[in-house]
Amino acid sequence: MLKKSIFIALLSVAILFQACSDKQDKDAEANNMLSSNEFVLTSTDNKQYVVKKEANGFVVEGIEGKVVIFDIFATWCPPCQASATHLTSLQGKYKDNLVIIAITIEENISNAKLKEFKKEYGAKYTIVNSDRNRPLVNEIANALELGKRFPIPIMALYLDGKLINHYIGEVQEEFVESDIKRALHL
Repeated sequence: MLKKSIFIALLSVAILFQACSDKQDKDAEANNMLSSNEFVLTSTDNKQYVVKKEANGFVVEGIEGKVVIFDIFATWCPPCQASATHLTSLQGKYKDNLVIIAITIEENISNAKLKEFKKEYGAKYTIVNSDRNRPLVNEIANALELGKRFPIPIMALYLDGKLINHYIGEVQEEFVESDIKRALHL
C-alpha cells in the first residue's frame, strides 16, 4: 500500500512538472513569434541595441538620420580582419553620421575573444555578441537574397531602414565611403 501511495505521489509530481514544462515551451514559442522582427543585441561593452525588421529593411532603435552598417563577420576570417581597418577609418571620418554594428557569426564566443579581435585589428566600432546574432544575420542574408549558405564578410548599409547597398567579401574603403556620401547627400 505504501509503495502504491509513493508511486501515485511521484506520478502526480511528474505530471505537474510536465505541464509546467509545456507551458514554458509555449511561452517561449509565443515570445519568439512576437519578437521575430525584433532583435536585442548586446555589445562587448554591454550596451544594448534593438534592431527591428521593417517592410523595407532594418532599423536600429534610436538611430535616425545616420547610415548604419551591419558588418557580418568572424574573428578567424582574413577578409573580415582586413575590413576592420577600413571600418574604423570610416567610423572616424563619419562619426556623427555613421554607426557600425559588427555581428559575429561565431556562436559561444567570449567577449574576451572579441575584445582581443578589436585590439589586434584596431576595430574602433561596436561589436555585438548575443544569442540573437545568428537570427539577425539570417534575416539580413534572407532580405539580401543570399540564400542559407552565404560567404562572409557581408556589409549591409541602411539609412532609416532603407537599404543603400551591400557588399560580399573584401571591399575597398572608397566604395563604401562613396555609398555613405551618396546616402547622406554629401
